[in-house]
Formats: sequence, structure tokens, C-alpha cells
Amino acid sequence: MPILADSNSRIIVQGITGREASVFTKESIQYGAQIVAGVTPGKGGQTIHNVQVFDTVQAAKQSHNADATVIAVPAPFVRDAALEALAAEIKLLVIVTERIPRRDVVTIIENATQLDARVIGPNTLGVISPNRTRIGMCGGNAKDVRRAYMQGPVGIMSRSGGMMTEIANQLTQSGIGQSTCVSIGGDPIVGSTFLDLLPLYEKDQETKALVLFCEPGGTMEERLSEYLNANSCRLPIVAFIAGRFADRMQGIRFGHAGAIVERGRGSPSDKARLLRNSGVYVAEKLSDIPQLVKENT
Repeated sequence: MPILADSNSRIIVQGITGREASVFTKESIQYGAQIVAGVTPGKGGQTIHNVQVFDTVQAAKQSHNADATVIAVPAPFVRDAALEALAAEIKLLVIVTERIPRRDVVTIIENATQLDARVIGPNTLGVISPNRTRIGMCGGNAKDVRRAYMQGPVGIMSRSGGMMTEIANQLTQSGIGQSTCVSIGGDPIVGSTFLDLLPLYEKDQETKALVLFCEPGGTMEERLSEYLNANSCRLPIVAFIAGRFADRMQGIRFGHAGAIVERGRGSPSDKARLLRNSGVYVAEKLSDIPQLVKENT
């Protein structure tokens, strides 16, 4: 079965009455996700796309036995929303809001770790298990999601939600389906990194290979490389590293807040070298990914 979420996942949406959350709620339901309730303080009793709205996460969980939440509230309120979900014993938090204060993100992650809960994001488009469920808004409307994603044996982890869908679409067009696809988030601090999620994929017998979409900045790829050098991994891993031009620039942010090349670390060329040295197949072009997957699985 897929990691993190499947067709049995019961999802609430915090901030469901907001415009963006309302749209992705509708499309997720059309895709087949079990969105069982929404939460917006002060708007309990309303319905959005036939989904009941509650004032608190605790009330939503008690009424509908939810086990996952999408947090789509303004950045200043994410910390409280996440801590409320954790207090209600929700075990999977997908935070789509971006540029949350770092101190708030650290607090959320620390509390989630203590409570054995999983955080995806911030600044994520979510998680998708093709043909089973979507938690968040990856892929856009339900029709486009069905076109881009197909159930199969390849997991995807991506620092860009949009590029995750592009990779899934290329694999699908090549007849290669996906098991679980995770947009890990583009902010400097995220709840689950490549290395955090790798053991889940390794335990999942449905997953036979992994594809990574990497970006300049940070040390996420470097830490994964260190792990692979010290430990065996049953999964062949294919990676594409965006932003090759960033090798010539330092101290500049590219797109995501987490994609910043600092002096001496985070450059695409260094990431590519380290990943190759640890046994990862690094694609020169995005379009090379399907063939590399076929050749190494």
C-alpha cells in the first residue's frame, strides 16, 4: 500500500472557507479523496461542497474520525492551527501555507515529533496516491490529476509541487505509474525531508524505485547522500537537479525560499556529484527521467 495516505484516509481542511481551500476541496472530492470535514473558527455549521464545517479540529475529529489535515490558513495562524490538530491527535499534517516564521515551523515540528505525527510542508502542494487519494492540491483540478498521475511502482519526492506533477506526467506518458508522490515543500525548514521519507518508501513493497526533484540550496540532498554512502537501499533512485545556472551565483534565492545557494554549500554541481558518488542516477535533462527509471528497475 502507499505511504502516508490511501483511499481510507479521512481528511479535514483547516481554513476550508477560504477561496483557495474551497477550490482544492472541491477538486479533491471529485478525485475521490475522503474530505470528511472542514474547520474555520466562528463558521461552524456551514457547509462547503457538502462538507460540514466545524469551529474546532477536536469537534471535526470526534464527529468524523479524521486522521489527516490540510492546513490552509494565513501564515500568522498556522502555528496555532497545527498545534490544535496535534492536540486532537491528528497524525498527518499537510501545510500548504508558505513563508511561515521559522520559529513557528520549528515549534510545529518539535511538537509533531513528540507526538509521533508527520508534517509535510510548509509550502507544499501536498501528497497524492494515484487513483486513491489526494491530500492538498497537487496536480490542479481532478481531470488534470487523472491525466498526469497513474498508479504504479515509482515514488516521487519533490521540492517543487509543480515539477512533481510534470515528472509524474512524463512517467505516465511512458507507461510508468506512481505509488506515492510527496511535495515536500519549498520553504527553508520543512517537516519531512528526503531522508525522513526514504525509510517509508523502503518499507513499502509497492514502491520499486524513487525519483527526486532537487533544487539549489540547503543540505537536503547532501544529507541523503551521506546516508546512502553509509547504508544500503533496496530502491534505485533517479534524481534531477534544477538550477544549474545557480553554480555561478551565491546568496541569491531562486523561486522557493529554501532554494538559496550560500558560500560553500548548496550548489547544483556539488549536489549532483555527491548523489552520483552515493549511487543515485542523476538525469541531465528532465526528459531523461523515464528512460533512467526503465533502465534501472
